Amino acid sequence: MSEQKKTNIILFSGDYDKAMAAYIIANGAAAYDHEVTIFHTFWGLNALRKDEPIQVKKNLLEKAFGKIMPRGPEKMGLSNMNFMGIGPKLIKKVMKKHNAMPLSDLIEMAEEQEINLIACTMTMDLLGLDKIELRESTEYAGVAAYLAEAEDGAVNMFI
Repeated sequence: MSEQKKTNIILFSGDYDKAMAAYIIANGAAAYDHEVTIFHTFWGLNALRKDEPIQVKKNLLEKAFGKIMPRGPEKMGLSNMNFMGIGPKLIKKVMKKHNAMPLSDLIEMAEEQEINLIACTMTMDLLGLDKIELRESTEYAGVAAYLAEAEDGAVNMFI
């Protein structure tokens, strides 16, 4: 009996298209029976944010980060051709026409496939994010825990 392969992805980017790529690869790897982990750090944490505002006590800088950062995956901008927010609307229209899954559906599929969605606790502290602001399926760990996971990975990616 062969050992299950591991795929590890660091999602650093907060761009809609890059997060989509990470989740497409993750779901594909899970379909090929890989154990998959997505480690969300810095702007990649926005993919795990809940859409609705959550009342959490924060200092001024943490409140500012909370207002500036997109709330939830469908509010994330594009890496190119963002055009002051028009680009994501256009790409979503094209995706719908071609029956491509939006990022929020890809995240739900990842949850169904039991992909490990990990939020970087150090970055959460830096950006003032609280656990209740993120999806319920989110796990929490620091970089050391991620590195222990990645050490045995057949595939390791940084997006």
